[in-house]
Amino acid sequence: MTAPAPTLSPDQAEAWDALAEAFGANGIDLIARDLAPPQPGKGRVMAVIGKAGSGKTLLLSRITKALREAGVEIVSGDYEGRRRKDRRSVAILAPTNKAAFVLRMRGVPATTIHRILYTPVYDPEYEKLAEWLSGTGDRPAVEGMTDIALDRAKSFYDQHTSIPGALAAAGLRGSDFIRGWKRREDALDVGLIDEASMLDEKQLEDLREIFPLLVLFGDPAQLAPVGQSGEMVFDKLAPSQRLVLNRIHRQADDSPILDLAHALSDDALSFEGFESLIRKAARGDDRVVWAERVESDLMARSPVLVWRNATRIRLIHAFRAAYGAPGDALLPGEPLICDGLELPLKHRKKRIDLEARGLIKGAQVVYLGPGRKPGFSRLHVIGAEDPRLSAASIVKIELPDEDEPFIPFAARMGATFLHGAAVTIHKAQGSQWPDVQVFGPDIAAAAWSNRSEAGIPLWKRLAYVAITRAQERLLWVTKARLARPSAPLGTDDLDVQVAMELAAEED
Repeated sequence: MTAPAPTLSPDQAEAWDALAEAFGANGIDLIARDLAPPQPGKGRVMAVIGKAGSGKTLLLSRITKALREAGVEIVSGDYEGRRRKDRRSVAILAPTNKAAFVLRMRGVPATTIHRILYTPVYDPEYEKLAEWLSGTGDRPAVEGMTDIALDRAKSFYDQHTSIPGALAAAGLRGSDFIRGWKRREDALDVGLIDEASMLDEKQLEDLREIFPLLVLFGDPAQLAPVGQSGEMVFDKLAPSQRLVLNRIHRQADDSPILDLAHALSDDALSFEGFESLIRKAARGDDRVVWAERVESDLMARSPVLVWRNATRIRLIHAFRAAYGAPGDALLPGEPLICDGLELPLKHRKKRIDLEARGLIKGAQVVYLGPGRKPGFSRLHVIGAEDPRLSAASIVKIELPDEDEPFIPFAARMGATFLHGAAVTIHKAQGSQWPDVQVFGPDIAAAAWSNRSEAGIPLWKRLAYVAITRAQERLLWVTKARLARPSAPLGTDDLDVQVAMELAAEED
């Protein structure tokens, strides 16, 4: 038996009504499930704002479901179908691979903002196959595909309406039928943007050019993008455009992590008082841990969250030493963070291909081993829909008290990476992990600095973002110590993860 769908809280219901009215004015009637062709006119932006546990994701999921039931087509990063004047479409987007992955695991067909800026160029044979699956073409004869494989693809698509999933069910991957990528030229229709607190003004303008109707979902307590004076893009919207959600107690009261996050809204709470709350929570619930050392085993897949770069560098150095990593190479299984692509303009096609496949700045990556060509690496992009790729790599590992980073190997140009065993809390926004380690001494240093951001003590913003990255367990680390690893680094867990993701998509 399936569990009954949770009912909406009063403020969620009010937000739903306001959004339904906005969609209706745009020609999408969610109640009558009636669609009108899109009309040119002034674009509209709305925002659903709420702290952790307020039900933003539930509302996003419900809105997505209602749009699909009304006949609005989902636009993914893999297939859009033929353009029709009367077609209505929606894209559900997130700023990072990991944020999009979290939504997909909750049943919301999300992709990254970067991915939607580009459109795929298909092999003509598979273009015919995609048109047939989506109901706009006849059943094709595809070389190398049996009738049984075609039937399997059709059965999957009829159940899940996913072109990539259907082709995967037939034994194909995206790299088999996508031949390249090009910058999007045509506008889309409706955009639903999760983790909107991470957007800067330029990204918002880019999205407004693409989507006449844009709905942002964001958390006002998170850290604003660097250079925006603590402001989020939705802070400048008119009150009528901002739909505020409050904490849903019947869903959130059971979480000690959310209890700690919401305690930070108390103006009288000091850092010492906050640590006392963490101690108390740890005594009564094993989902909160008062830890006297960093767990090196967790660092391989879930970075320690820190405020200061110096702390990050020291932890990375300790992690590599604990695993016996050589000074001139990377071990398979070491975590990396993409720091951008260093490719000249003449290699724009390659840049687009890598970015569209998830290798964007801030992407979390695991090193699998050297590639076939000198300077190339085999990589697993965490949260990407097709995670395995090979790329020319420039890896920089910073060392304590050294101005220049250690570079174990480097291509002349390509994707640049920093080590990912520890990351700053700013970079962690948009990501979540089952277990999260927060380096408490850094939060204490932020408290002692007496710095504020948008009128809120910086340490509270840092603590809020850091602890809400934890899905299941929070480890509050109190001392600069590192536990020895229980096993060597490896990559077997990634194969298990891919299998679980595929199984989740097929359920």
